[in-house]
This record gives sequence, structure tokens and C-alpha cells, in this order.
Amino acid sequence: MSVTSTRAVFVEAPDDLDEFNRFCEERRWGDGLPLVPPTQERVRRMLATVNRQPDEIIAVIPPGFGAATVEHIAINAVLAGCTPDCMPTLIAAVDAMSAREFNLQGIQTTTNPVAVWLVINGPAAQTLGVGGGKNCLGQGARGNATLGRALRLIMQNIGGALPGDMDRATQGQPAKYSFCCAENEEASPWEPLHVERGFARDDSTVTVVGPAGTTNMNTHDKNADEVIRVFAETMAHPPSNDYWIGGEPWIVVCPEHAEIIHQAGYSKAALKQALWQQSKMRAGRMAGKDFERTRYSRRGELGEIGPDTMLPISVKPEEIGIVVAGGPGTHSVYLPSFGDMRSVTRRIG
Repeated sequence: MSVTSTRAVFVEAPDDLDEFNRFCEERRWGDGLPLVPPTQERVRRMLATVNRQPDEIIAVIPPGFGAATVEHIAINAVLAGCTPDCMPTLIAAVDAMSAREFNLQGIQTTTNPVAVWLVINGPAAQTLGVGGGKNCLGQGARGNATLGRALRLIMQNIGGALPGDMDRATQGQPAKYSFCCAENEEASPWEPLHVERGFARDDSTVTVVGPAGTTNMNTHDKNADEVIRVFAETMAHPPSNDYWIGGEPWIVVCPEHAEIIHQAGYSKAALKQALWQQSKMRAGRMAGKDFERTRYSRRGELGEIGPDTMLPISVKPEEIGIVVAGGPGTHSVYLPSFGDMRSVTRRIG
């Protein structure tokens, strides 16, 4: 099926799976991994899970500004190997990433290695088999793998962000194949992300985030202030987009670190405040050209900026994102952001 028009166009494709994948590769419809043929029956099963018309446009996806109709989303969901019950989540994710503050145009065309990360909260995580525990950012769970992959195919096949063409990433990153997990709400001592953002605890939500990579933060220290200090020092690095723009960095706090910090009396808001204060970086650490652009980009926020100005990583502490995820072990993950984006959360269904 072709997704170049508002309604899908039926295309005769080879029945043999190897031939089908070669057929798709020639048309640049894939991501380099084997695809599932989006037959009429498979697409119908996807569409049957939502009470929407196939030609309803959920969003227009830059940079090619293709119409992400319900049917087109279903086609890419099949290609990615999604089960039909993934459709409501994908529709919500497409709607979320089309929000102006997410800056999908910039994310799709930048030379930065930014990927779109999906964070699932609420009952949908269990229903869809999206893991938030052990290896939640890695392989092994079909929900994690296929939801993230489907969104990437939507960005490419509908939005036109083909690698090396409109997608201008210098290197990219492996998370551009798929990047999706659930929050480990049961292991978190704090309110989960969707509750923090005003949703009910029993709501299911999807949040889209634009990280530029991941960094392992492995500390065995049991002192909360020491853990926070080394987290903050990890965040402060001179080539970071977050410092010259005032971005939205994220931390995936493992349950063990979360409990240490919580037991010391830190709420999630207090943790963000501490990280924001301690991650301030002297502007003079930047390379000369980066320092100059920061002087202009953040002048309205911070006033005149000199080499000794202490730059906050985000405009305000609340813009540091925190979720609790992962299994046993002393490993939390720092995710610097694309910088010029803000995450968006939508209710599923």
C-alpha cells in the first residue's frame, strides 16, 4: 500500500516475504529491518480497534507534511509488527508529537542525533506489554519494540524524513529504530509522570520526548546528596544543546536510586530543584563559538552573559523530566535533550 494520498492506494506486492522486503527497500518504505506486509485484512484488524474513520487526519507530519490519517497510521503499525491494540496509543502519540512545542520539524531535519522516545503510563502499559522494569530501554518486549518502531516509520513514510535526505542526522543513534518504555510506577516512591501532569492515576497516557542520547550513571553510593551531586555533574557538559538553548533534559531514575533519594526526604519537585541548582555550568567552559551564540540565545532570559555566568540547564527546575524505570541495580540514565523542544503528554483512547 502507498501512503502518498489521503486514502491508501492498493499496490500489488510479492507474496514471498523476502521479495516483499526487497520491494519495500527499493521504495524506501522501511528502516532496514524486516517488515510485515500490510495486507487489507491486517490493516482492517488495526482499524477495528478504534472508532474513527480511516480518512480522519490526526496530524500533518513535517518536513514533507504528509497527512497522518488513521488508515496511514494503521499501515505503518502493521509494517512495524504492532498488535491491533496498539492503535489508540499510536494515534495519541502522533497527536502529541504534532504539538507546536514539540518542534517535530526541527527534530525531523536536524543534524543532531535526536530520537523520539515514548513513555507509557497507566493501565495501557500492561495491556500492551510495554516494559518499564528490567532492560526497559533495551530489547525483548514486543510492545516497546513495535510501538517505537511504528512511530519512526510514521515519521519517515508519512513525514518524508528519509535518512540522508530530509533527515540530516550526522550519525543518528540506535534509538531511531525504536525508543519506547513504560514508567515503573509500582517501584516509584513519587507520583508517576502522567499524574504529575494532571491526569488521573488510572488514565493511560503516552508522552513524546526528544532525547539526543543516553548516558549510564552508575553509582553505588547510599547518600542521597552524593547521588544527586554526581547526577548533576553528569548533566553539565559544554557541548550540550540544553545549555545554549535552555532545554528539557531527562533522567530515568532506577528504583534503587529513587528509594535512596526519597528516603532522604526529597519529593520529585525537590529533586528537580536540587539538580537544577547543582547542574549550573560556567559559560566559559563552552567553546568560543558556542559561548557567543549562548550570549544571544539566552540574553532575554539571563541578561548579559559573561564567561563566569552560571548557566542553568533549563529555564526552570520544572522542565527537568524525571521518570522511574528499570529493574534492580544502581544504574540511572541521563538523557540530554534536543534542546529546542518540549515534551507532550496525551491521554490514550
